[in-house]
Amino acid sequence: MSPDTDNAGPAPILEMTAGDPDAPAISLDQREIQALLPHRHPFVMVDRVERVVPGCSATGIKAVTASEPWFAGHFPGNPILPGVLITEAFAQLCALTALTANRHLVGRPVLLLGLDKVRFRQPVVPGDRLVLHCERLWLRRGLWRFSVQAEVDGTKVASAELSATVFTEGDEAIAGGE
Repeated sequence: MSPDTDNAGPAPILEMTAGDPDAPAISLDQREIQALLPHRHPFVMVDRVERVVPGCSATGIKAVTASEPWFAGHFPGNPILPGVLITEAFAQLCALTALTANRHLVGRPVLLLGLDKVRFRQPVVPGDRLVLHCERLWLRRGLWRFSVQAEVDGTKVASAELSATVFTEGDEAIAGGE
């Protein structure tokens, strides 16, 4: 090892802000979503964000269409949006909420760490308009915790609590927050 790496110490900590719940809400279209997330078709699970308070909460929309590739096999003749894709939509909405308050972290992977209290209450099918909601519960040492739920026609169809973090290139967690 060189002297430079021996004395380098821990990787620098990048700060994250939890956001201001009193900040004005903004909306995001598909172009803005793709500027924040690395996902591309067919794996972008949020079509638009109607309202996001950066770092705090968001409401997003996923239009469920019969042309989505997973419906060919889940289930033929009785298509149902897989629950794992609803949780992916939750994760993407939470990532958008975090990144709108921390634009200096755009381009770094936001990784799902865990899902708790996951409940699926009724099937989501082609033609449904899935309305996604997330609210930050806390941000501690680079770990985000959100409460999430999805509705179709005003009826709750899924809910969970989600944990995520942002990683640097060397896989060191980014710290910051409350």
